[in-house]
Amino acid sequence: MKLSDISPKAGSKRRRRRVGRGIAAGQGASCGFGMRGQKSRSGTGTKAGFEGGQMPLYRRVPKLKHFTIVNPKNFTIVNLTQLADLAAKTEVTLSSLMEKGIVTSNDGPLRVLGEGEVTVPLTVKAAGFSKSAQSKIEAAGGTCEVLGKSKG
Repeated sequence: MKLSDISPKAGSKRRRRRVGRGIAAGQGASCGFGMRGQKSRSGTGTKAGFEGGQMPLYRRVPKLKHFTIVNPKNFTIVNLTQLADLAAKTEVTLSSLMEKGIVTSNDGPLRVLGEGEVTVPLTVKAAGFSKSAQSKIEAAGGTCEVLGKSKG
């Protein structure tokens, strides 16, 4: 048997510490709080974030309305009004739109939005469609194919 193996009996309770009741009690006079100072006084301590009179961190930092997104998702946006001039059964992709001059810069994957109307059937291949754009293209007899769909 070792000293570290000794433990109190199951269910036994330890008496509460009575501080400030003399040197024999083990926590006499200053009750373990030291001599003087803010932390030795009675009552509550300081509130969270208090830095002893120094301007606290939450007041030093600038308050921003928003934070910039670290990895933003950028899309090349095309509305249906821009696709209305295309011939019937045309295959619409980002590269084909750049060749025709409808889109001038590649800002990311193609996303089709539903502003405007389409009267001819088109085969549109894009990374995303708004619900209104998809319904208008399919109502005109065209098809919508989502490219690069992530699994999971």
